[in-house]
Amino acid sequence: MIACGIDVGSLSAEAVLFVDGNLEAYSLIRTGPDSAETAKQALEEALKKTDIRQKDIDYTVATGYGRVIVPFSDRNITEISCHAKGAHYFFPSVCTILDMGGQDCKAIRCDENGKVTSFLMNDKCAAGTGRAMEVMANLLQVKLEEIGPLSLEFVGEPVKISNTCIIFAKSEVLSLTREGIPISEILAGLCDGVAERVRVLIRRVGIEEDFVISGGISKNKGVVQGCCRPVFGDGARNIPLSLSQKMQQKVNRSKNHTQEYI
Repeated sequence: MIACGIDVGSLSAEAVLFVDGNLEAYSLIRTGPDSAETAKQALEEALKKTDIRQKDIDYTVATGYGRVIVPFSDRNITEISCHAKGAHYFFPSVCTILDMGGQDCKAIRCDENGKVTSFLMNDKCAAGTGRAMEVMANLLQVKLEEIGPLSLEFVGEPVKISNTCIIFAKSEVLSLTREGIPISEILAGLCDGVAERVRVLIRRVGIEEDFVISGGISKNKGVVQGCCRPVFGDGARNIPLSLSQKMQQKVNRSKNHTQEYI
């Protein structure tokens, strides 16, 4: 059986292909103005990596903000349920999932079967989301993927930056740059602010050491460390890989590749 999953999010869209229960390929593209067209493009990109044709797909599930208008889906499911099932697929022992996406953040608890038991989400403002990080990257003229590493270069207590309103945060950051505050300290303050905001969610939903982080911000080492260390302390186990990194590893192994993407 060939199954397909399509996730049309606020900033990015993904497609995954499973053949007889095994992950075969996936794609990741930018979400465009037309969610239906974005879904088609994401699927086409995933199909390019295989010999599968769209007509060969037996069943398609859509999720994400644009799930209801994916034209070729057989069913749509909320992204909260899909995050829990996806995390459980890669990490069967996981009970807590933190999803830090482009538009909101979600803390999710699931049972031993990957079924959602409770969740909390923050979606009232872009602050603390991937979109906020993009805005700040553009404002400070740094690459998005450099925010995490640069933030970790600063040692000490960074400046405090608003984590409740992106408009106020932009104003604060501009003032700090005029005062000559180093970029690394400003970025450390940004990452700490985001981490502080999501820590409230994961503490309220309840967290155990076996947990994973998904979403674009999961690739930001500064935010991830800020989320994990205050909760688990210095004795915590290694910070988990993002689900996208784990997915790439699984695809590589299924194709007998030896390179690891860490």
